Amino acid sequence: MTTTSTASSTARLRPEVVRISNVSKRFTVRKDSSLKERIVTLGRAGRAHKQDFWALSDVSLDIRAGNTIGLIGHNGSGKSTLLKVIGGIIQPTSGSVEQRGRIAALLELGAGFHPDLTGRENVFLNASVLGLSAEETAAQFDAILEFSGVGEFIDTQIKFYSSGMYVRLAFAIAVHTDPDILLVDEVLAVGDEQFQRKCLDKIREFQSEGRTIIIVSHALDQIAALCDRVILLNRGQMAYDGIPVTAIERFRELLANNAVGQARPDEISTAMAIQGIEILGADGSERHTLSVGESFVMRVRVKSYLPVSEWAIGFSIDTEMGQMALASNTDLLELQLAPLDGQTSVDIAVDGAQLSAGRYVVNANVSGISVSASHSLMQGAQFTVEGRQVTIGPVAASIRVVEN
Repeated sequence: MTTTSTASSTARLRPEVVRISNVSKRFTVRKDSSLKERIVTLGRAGRAHKQDFWALSDVSLDIRAGNTIGLIGHNGSGKSTLLKVIGGIIQPTSGSVEQRGRIAALLELGAGFHPDLTGRENVFLNASVLGLSAEETAAQFDAILEFSGVGEFIDTQIKFYSSGMYVRLAFAIAVHTDPDILLVDEVLAVGDEQFQRKCLDKIREFQSEGRTIIIVSHALDQIAALCDRVILLNRGQMAYDGIPVTAIERFRELLANNAVGQARPDEISTAMAIQGIEILGADGSERHTLSVGESFVMRVRVKSYLPVSEWAIGFSIDTEMGQMALASNTDLLELQLAPLDGQTSVDIAVDGAQLSAGRYVVNANVSGISVSASHSLMQGAQFTVEGRQVTIGPVAASIRVVEN
């Protein structure tokens, strides 16, 4: 089977649920701060008191079912704007966004709530906005109430709620609307530790069910723990798209050097590219089936469109449901790759990985260090692990029980 047919069959494994094509979003920012200033400048120098701000600039990406995507970047980088564009809350100035499935969005504290209505009334109002009928909401109401923990305050006007009660009720509604795609913007930072654990447990439950989750957060440890793919944004442009550990490293390095987003968009998208991924056995033959614990090699084919003296490569192996089972990169391995000018292939040997029986997909990312470049190939290859096992979960092991 050729690499092309492998990638094609992998694409059928998990369909696209979000497709963003060349999306840009412009906001107009006024410099005059008072009504008097606006009246004075109107008709004379009004244009001089307006400034266009591009929150997103030519962003393109595809998201597949079962992925958990993290959006990171400094304040004003376009993370929340991108999330709102995906959710259909705001429309892009140019480009297109296609979604598939029911979307539940937790974007702003109390968004979709009416302050003069009670919590009970807002449950039905907010759930209807998210696509549930009154009958469906009534069937889920007890579960929503129990999850939110607002208790007897459910019949109190929510303008008297604390910020924690707001977000608990909003999150409870969103996760009980049976969403295919869940959008989360920083709201997990609100609420007590017990509720945050409950939210994280629910997200992991969604991951195990193969739902798609897109998270905006400044909590990088949370992003690393939850996400199998991370997108770094700066000044409305994609600066990196790949595995979490490398994305977070790039973010910290670039922030430290004051160099986030200095590359031109064409350098980011065209300087380097991953052309394919192959799975090889110990004898060098292409493999699509492995045994539990069998060693294998991931051959990643890379092309550069200009000379690159320093660069890095990373990979992740995901389960069929989108859960990351294994990931690493040349930075973690403390390896320096030879300069690249043209085409090459990198063999990544994996020894002793106790992957449990099941189907897996391979993602890879290449990024420039001497030049600003980043390219990811998501689900570039797939393989199946076969064999009897006595454990449950993505990691297989030999188990001994000793009776004392």
